Amino acid sequence: MNTTEAGLAARRRAVGRTRQAKPFLSTAGKDNFTGYLFMAPSLALFAVFLFYPLLKSLYLSLCLTDPRGRVAAFVGLDNFTSLFRAEAFWNSLLVTIKFTAFTVPPGLFAALLLAALTHGSLRGMRLFRFVFSLPTALSVSTSSVIWMMLFHPTTGTLNYFLTRLGLDPVQWLTDPAWALVSVSIMTVWMNIGFQYIVLLSGLQGIADDIFDSARIDGSGPFRTFFQIIMPLLSPTLFFLSVVSIMGAFQSFGQINILTKGGPAGSTEVFVYSIYKEAFVNYQFGTGSAYALVLFAIIMLLTFLQFRFAERKVHYH
Repeated sequence: MNTTEAGLAARRRAVGRTRQAKPFLSTAGKDNFTGYLFMAPSLALFAVFLFYPLLKSLYLSLCLTDPRGRVAAFVGLDNFTSLFRAEAFWNSLLVTIKFTAFTVPPGLFAALLLAALTHGSLRGMRLFRFVFSLPTALSVSTSSVIWMMLFHPTTGTLNYFLTRLGLDPVQWLTDPAWALVSVSIMTVWMNIGFQYIVLLSGLQGIADDIFDSARIDGSGPFRTFFQIIMPLLSPTLFFLSVVSIMGAFQSFGQINILTKGGPAGSTEVFVYSIYKEAFVNYQFGTGSAYALVLFAIIMLLTFLQFRFAERKVHYH
């Protein structure tokens, strides 16, 4: 064997050793595999508690079921057709829209007002911050029981103060004209703790130099608030508006405890209609159709908010 052949043979052996030593996964592949490995428990939980129920609801919405939830017949889109023709569907949608209007704007305004009032470093502000954020620590059932006692027609605190002022007592939860308003008041109080904490954090995230510069330029408190603070808080307000609207469309616990959708359907919001259709009337197909329509409505509202409302958000 001459020198050239020996060199070629050595080169082949080196290439062979290189190919054998090549790792199964590259560095990027190892990182991706490690990331998916850490995500596997969360993905499994999502698959069991989110993806599977979603696919099951989609399947049940196309079927008729017996009282035990077993599929009796495939009906296609008949559940959706009968749903859109039912007066109860449109009533629950209208009640949900009213409930959202009664809770989201007043709740954001009240939380913003409280956050602005307690933003300063005056003595005793920590106590007020603790009190205003306290509703966050209470569950929906606990808050509902507290307000049920406040709304009691004879022994309730609210009617006591009304009678002391010479006014007639109000049937808060049994009068169709007041029931939705009463539940909305309770919901605003229940949600205000979370909204207050988020808005106060947003205010505290604004640098003090901005306030000092506005004060030096002669800007008054109202002008500073509306022309400087509000644009800087717009990302926080946008986040809260999206989350609050989604929460309002999914409200159920307080309505189930306080009014059970009554009186005369005046507080029967969308989620309560789903509950009643599926677990009271045992019509799981129609209840699944209700749930999918609610999912589509929330997704559409969220898309519209990101499409149009986000244009007025000033990120800094």
